Amino acid sequence: MANKNLKYFMREESRQEQIFQVPAPARFVDENGKVVQMEVKKLHNDTIAKINDMYKSRTPMKDKKGNYIVQNGEVVFKTEKDSVKATRHIIVEALVYPDLKDPELMKYYDCVDITDMPLKVFPDNDELGYVTRKVLEVLGLTDAAESNEQEVEDAKN
Repeated sequence: MANKNLKYFMREESRQEQIFQVPAPARFVDENGKVVQMEVKKLHNDTIAKINDMYKSRTPMKDKKGNYIVQNGEVVFKTEKDSVKATRHIIVEALVYPDLKDPELMKYYDCVDITDMPLKVFPDNDELGYVTRKVLEVLGLTDAAESNEQEVEDAKN
């Protein structure tokens, strides 16, 4: 039986979140007319999970008369998740440049909630969709991106 060496699982990239460059939407150009490069941090799974958990809420379920629903002696809970807001928070955390948490940028957009910043900086649906796709691709969450985009499309119709 081969020696099971744990050093193969001790990778520096497992400890530090890597930063990738992706082109910004076409409208964001520098003084030379070249598209600006955004910097996206590849967030670790535990960071993403913590953010997602922030947008979950559990409330006791009630029947039509307003009584709590009880099953096997336990109150039944309904779990709701605001995945659109969670996704926007993930975008804010992942974007290193532009830093959507920058106080100067937030003041410019008259914004106090970081989850609203992607909507302010990328007010056009195509741009927001593009940035969301690019960030989620870097994070390896493209399936989530497609289902969220589908939810947004469905909500519009």
